[in-house]
Amino acid sequence: MPALTVKVKRFDGKKSWWQEYKVDIKSRKISVLDVLVKIKEEQDPTLAVRYSCRMAICGSCGMVINGVPRLACQTLLAEIKDDTIAVEPMWNHRVIKDLVVDTEPNFEKLRKVKPYTIRDLKEIYESDREIGQKPEELEKYYNFAYCIECGLCMAACPVVATNPRFLGPMALAAAYRWSADSRDQGWPVRAKIVDTEEGVWSCHLAYTCSAVCPRGVDPGFAIQLVKAALMRRAKKL
Repeated sequence: MPALTVKVKRFDGKKSWWQEYKVDIKSRKISVLDVLVKIKEEQDPTLAVRYSCRMAICGSCGMVINGVPRLACQTLLAEIKDDTIAVEPMWNHRVIKDLVVDTEPNFEKLRKVKPYTIRDLKEIYESDREIGQKPEELEKYYNFAYCIECGLCMAACPVVATNPRFLGPMALAAAYRWSADSRDQGWPVRAKIVDTEEGVWSCHLAYTCSAVCPRGVDPGFAIQLVKAALMRRAKKL
């Protein structure tokens, strides 16, 4: 099997450049992350790459592979027909070193939409009543609960690229996920947060966020559901 050519966009804190590696592989049934780890272990220990679970659960290894934001651990060489792989850090994020980017701004935006169940604490702590949920109520948000907060949707979003104040698909999808939970009472609070120019109304329906989601969450659809809920809310006021 011919050697695989891997081009990595490097960054040392001051300048960026493309560096090429030749990697001998025995099978294409391995992931891009496996290849990067092999490079780091056998050729260049200075290469910086973030990863953890290797199971598409933690979302740590998000990067741009051949022009598409993807998880390196989930992307198999068998899916890439070319003998050359170009890897670069996630778009729309500040690069720390090589393939490692600063994802904290994503979580700052996520915290703004209060991604947790909001409910009267007195009802919870002073009552023995169980707050149940029917299967049909679970279905309203279940798919959106699969988000692993990897940030790939933020990397793919053209609005995030041009407007750093935009909350972005990761936070807005979370706003729907928690508000759609029948046990939650926080929609009035979240509605004020997302019903802004930096909220859902900046979304241009590109749906690139949904196209790159590794868990099939479809944040673009979640944003449209939030818009619909806001329109219904406006009619009632």
